[in-house]
Formats: sequence, structure tokens, C-alpha cells
Amino acid sequence: MSVTLDSNQWNLVYNVFSFGLISMLACTVYTLVSQSRVLPKYRNALVMSSMVTFIAGYHYFRIFNSFDEASEGMVVNVSGEQGAFNEAYRYVDWLLTVPLLLVEVIAVLALAKEVSKSLIMRLVPASAAMIALGYPGEITSDKNTAILYGVLSTIPFLYILYVLFVELGKSLERQPAGVAETIGRLRLLLIATWGVYPISYILGMNGDPTASSFVGVQVGYTIADVLAKCVFGLTILKIARMKSHAEGMAADH
Repeated sequence: MSVTLDSNQWNLVYNVFSFGLISMLACTVYTLVSQSRVLPKYRNALVMSSMVTFIAGYHYFRIFNSFDEASEGMVVNVSGEQGAFNEAYRYVDWLLTVPLLLVEVIAVLALAKEVSKSLIMRLVPASAAMIALGYPGEITSDKNTAILYGVLSTIPFLYILYVLFVELGKSLERQPAGVAETIGRLRLLLIATWGVYPISYILGMNGDPTASSFVGVQVGYTIADVLAKCVFGLTILKIARMKSHAEGMAADH
């Protein structure tokens, strides 16, 4: 099985993967060197942010190479056999990074230990289930199977939203001025970026991939990854700095 792209489509996918790779690497460096700009109690959140973008950067390196190696001219091998374009790299990446993204939020808020543990014990398994249930639908060529697993993966997604908006919302009243509002925007960013993933998933549900569906899926997933990991991580840094300043750290630090 293969898809035949025109030169513009092939170059678009190639360049989007390159953009995803360098974005992840740049954010990794930036969050690592910004450790001294926040109080020690918030640095774990920045370490997790760096881990997220580093893991994603590694997998974008593998995706980039996989696309190049699976291409013969403008024809991309998507058969799933050895040497074909490997979509599984994305799911391995998400299985590792999505739970970390959610733990970042808990870490930067520095909540009471019991509250943090309760939130993490619910968010991490739910996020892992969401990714694991999505993968069978991603790789199948049967539309009904794809719909089934798409619906199943939506269940833990909705539960994650409930925890973030209802359970986590109860803890925001005790945060410094401006932090609750920024967390609110962070949750909206998460919904907006995670909303791109099902759109890309739906684009790939129509049986054997076409050139346009292949390009749409790859571009959509990559843009969503950059927003959900890089922009998300930079917002975590902003929150950590706001909380550090509220707790006495010099504003020009």
C-alpha cells in the first residue's frame, strides 16, 4: 500500500516534520536554561516540560527519517511492512508525553501532597487509556473499527476534562493573583490543541489513505503537537515565574 504525493504535498510534509523537530528541541533547551528563573519548588514542572519536548523531539527525528526512508520519489510506502512509514512513533510519543503534560500542571501548582497524588492517580491512567484505545483505530483500514476505537478513546478524554475543569478548579481559588486565569487559559489551550487530534484521526478513517488525507493527518498532528507541547510548556514556565514572583523572587530575575 502506498500514497502518491505531488511535489508540493511531499515537501509540505517533509518541512512540517522538520518544523516539529526543531520546535521541540528549541523548547527543550529554553526550559532547561530557564530553571534559575523560578523558585526551586517549581523546577520539577520545568524538568517535566523539558522531558516532554525532548521525548517528542526524539520521536520527530524518527518520524522525519521514517518518512524520508519510506519515500521513493513522491511515492510513500504506508503498508505497515518493514521500511514503510511508521505511524506508531506518534503513539509511543503520546503514551509517554501526554501523562507528563498533565503532571506538569499539577507540579507547577504546588498543591497539597494528598490533592496532587489524587489528581495524578486519576489523570495518568486516563491519559494512557486514551492513547492506547486510539492506536487500534489509527492503524485499521476498517472504518467501523476506527469509529469504535475513536469513541472508546473519547471516554477517558472526557474524564480528563472533568478532572481538569471540576476537580482541579476547586484548588485554583488559593492560587496567587493571575495564576488561576492563566491556568484557565491553559486548560482552554489543551482543549483546542487536543481537539485537532480527533479531526486528524477522522481524516484517516476513510479506509486506504489518499494523498490529501495522508498530508492532512501528518500536518494536523504535527501542528497539534507543537501547540500542545511547546506552547503548553512555555505557559507552564510563565505560571512558575508568576508564582515565584508572588512568593518573593525578584521580578527581574
